Amino acid sequence: MATMQKKAVLMDSLALNRALVRLSHEIIEKNKGTDNIALVGIRTRGVPLAQRLAQFIKASEGVEIKVGILDITLYRDDLSIIADHPIINSTDIDFNIVSKHIILVDDVLYTGRTARAAIEAIMEMGRPASIQLAVVVDRGHRELPIRADYVGKNVPTSRNEVIKVDLEETDGKDEVILYEKV
Repeated sequence: MATMQKKAVLMDSLALNRALVRLSHEIIEKNKGTDNIALVGIRTRGVPLAQRLAQFIKASEGVEIKVGILDITLYRDDLSIIADHPIINSTDIDFNIVSKHIILVDDVLYTGRTARAAIEAIMEMGRPASIQLAVVVDRGHRELPIRADYVGKNVPTSRNEVIKVDLEETDGKDEVILYEKV
């Protein structure tokens, strides 16, 4: 198994915070306000990111945005590769998605397979007005025709590199790190 060597800090906590504030404003602007939008975080790190975006939108617009939690484990096309017995977490979307503008939130966009699985899961729940994608980092190497509507930072990478988004809520600190497999 390859070990990982830290190559660079791409975003510290201040840069990550600034990117999320900017993304929250872009979401408001593209949707012409906050009417009929909801954020859905893709487990694991998409959930606290969606909650933070909702807080920034509330601070800016004074409006409480609904936030849902989406577990895409059962929708992945590589389920057998991940583990013999994958851990299935719960999806918690306690609002009707029909006719809403759903913003899926995730940490890193890479091949597009996670986003595809999330779109499939959302579509099984009903028909939203639109599905948009917000990510902290887009690292390229798409295998599917998927692009993010909102990107904190574009970072072209090699397939030998890995980007890890650490969040206070899940990892005890906020930063985005580029690693190289050695």
